[in-house]
Amino acid sequence: MKWENLDVWKRSCRLSVGIYQFFQESKDYGFKDQITKSSLSIASNIAEGMEKASKKESVKFLNIAKGSCAELITQIYIGIEIGYIEK
Repeated sequence: MKWENLDVWKRSCRLSVGIYQFFQESKDYGFKDQITKSSLSIASNIAEGMEKASKKESVKFLNIAKGSCAELITQIYIGIEIGYIEK
């Protein structure tokens, strides 16, 4: 299956676009850089994993995408707590 057809890839791309747009005007460059990178990493690693020749390599990159999801959730939680993101 092509990664471009995966709903999870499409949704993660839209999520990343939303994160980039939301933080476009942010002056906290450290936080902005970290949260946009983790959101971008999700879709990127799904795509990269689906292009790998072996299942073992594919699973490795899908696990990296899963880890990036956890990273992003943590950053969103912190963003809520420090008042950058509305609950």
